[in-house]
Amino acid sequence: MLNPECSALWEKFIHAVRAEVKPALGCTEPVSLALAGAVAAAQLEGEVERIEAWVSPNLMKNGMGVTVPGTGMVGLPIAVALGAIGGDPQAGLEVLKQTGQADIVWAKRLLEAGSVCLHVQEPCDDLLYAKAKVWREDRWASATIAGGHTRIVAVEKQGETLFSSQPVAGKQTEDEPLDMMSRTSLAEILHFIEHVPLAEIRFILDAATLNGALSQEGLQGRWGLHIGATLEKQRQCGLMGYDLASEIVIRTAAASDARMGGASIPAMSNSGSGNQGIAATLPVMVVAEHIHADDECLARALMLSHLTAIYIHAQLPRLSALCAATTASMGAAAGMSWLLDGRYATLAKAISSMIGDVSGIICDGASNSCAMKVSTSASSAWKAVLMALDDTAVTGNEGIVTHDVEDSIANLCALACQAMQHTDQQVIDIMSHKVTQRAGRQ
Repeated sequence: MLNPECSALWEKFIHAVRAEVKPALGCTEPVSLALAGAVAAAQLEGEVERIEAWVSPNLMKNGMGVTVPGTGMVGLPIAVALGAIGGDPQAGLEVLKQTGQADIVWAKRLLEAGSVCLHVQEPCDDLLYAKAKVWREDRWASATIAGGHTRIVAVEKQGETLFSSQPVAGKQTEDEPLDMMSRTSLAEILHFIEHVPLAEIRFILDAATLNGALSQEGLQGRWGLHIGATLEKQRQCGLMGYDLASEIVIRTAAASDARMGGASIPAMSNSGSGNQGIAATLPVMVVAEHIHADDECLARALMLSHLTAIYIHAQLPRLSALCAATTASMGAAAGMSWLLDGRYATLAKAISSMIGDVSGIICDGASNSCAMKVSTSASSAWKAVLMALDDTAVTGNEGIVTHDVEDSIANLCALACQAMQHTDQQVIDIMSHKVTQRAGRQ
């Protein structure tokens, strides 16, 4: 039972984690479009014959280079086709979980026949926007997702509105779980994880189970850039040491390899991203194993990591030019610091050092190379923790870091929300040009 004096805030923390830490099969941007396809197709009887889809520039950026699980194919057209043909409209980020080989074959046939058409929606008020319109003969239905990966805002059939719930662009409503994050602090999060009854947060151990399984799959070396497997091979050759630092990087990278390479295993996501969930989970798991922590310590450390990641990401645009594996890894730094030291000052130093280290990593779309950024962020987190344990950190006299970790986080998020919006547009322009060049060569 929750402490009556703290129960209101603690319940909101738990609600936020349950809302933001969910299983997701495949990269969540293509999956969001697949969900729109599944919801639209559910309004019609019979087989889907034609699909038209629209996505925001940011969703295009995060969907054009990632492998859709089970298909061996990259991009948004196969995602929406598979979602419309075999997706479960009730499964959220696991919409593709029940798709079979026959569904994949049919989806590929639609693509080969030129029956799937994708457009970039411009102008578009929502950073995250996906609409799918499906046809069977002369009958059609559509579904629109906006403002969140699973936030369905409109469903139509033959011009009739079946459902409509338009969000206010860029804003959270008062009853949404992230609303309270701007009014809390890292100190309150730490107090929560140290005192909340274990029974209330034991569910977070599922993150270790799911993301640990992804890591083991990635170590087989069949997925993506197989960074984790490659580093393990080089470790066996003597080019890397067998130590805690290499174990953190290898196992974290391997999970991202498998996810981005199209393994049909769900990740436990954070803030709508499987890679963020991986970054917030694997480093904490590895350190917990190293010190022989029990399940209670692991659960509290994972809750600290994931809640810190949510806390920082809630101050950012849902999609931006800042690679959010970095901010999720700041959560991991907090979790690892707590396991090894337990003091607020240590985790604050670790996060501040990371802000001084990896704040410039850009997001140039979801792809196999995300595993590189995830491994870099995990390495930065461990380096920052080791520095903090020795009572050293990037100081408030340097760059965007201040003497207060909360102000440092605010400075980082201000960059992402303001100046880096121009970077985001430049990245999108570069990627759109690549798409145009490809189309011209075909």
